Amino acid sequence: MQGLHLTADLYNCRCAPAWMTDADQLGAWCVAAVQAVGLQAVGQLFHTFPGTPQGPGGITATVLLAESHVCVHTWPEKKAVTLDVYVCNFGGDHSARARQLMAALVKRFAPEWTEQRSLDRGDAG
Repeated sequence: MQGLHLTADLYNCRCAPAWMTDADQLGAWCVAAVQAVGLQAVGQLFHTFPGTPQGPGGITATVLLAESHVCVHTWPEKKAVTLDVYVCNFGGDHSARARQLMAALVKRFAPEWTEQRSLDRGDAG
């Protein structure tokens, strides 16, 4: 079992507000981004949370991949997003595709700054 797990916390996102509140729009874009980097979507779930006195509800967008998953969580009232891209490298190294997908996701939200992490999962044996 080997894989690459990428995470990013995005702050002060400057994208159009709909990218953080419209689950259908964000979900369709995520599926297209997955396909554009050469990964295979096998399932999806996009959920919009109800608004609060602090502002509109955010989104959880999950795309299940043949290679593992991508998850996006938005907090429009904070202009913040968290991203999670995980690929298993069983049968082939998908690391470059995972990095391309993460870069596309970060660009979509146009954050003022990010905190990104990379974790190699499993062992080489």
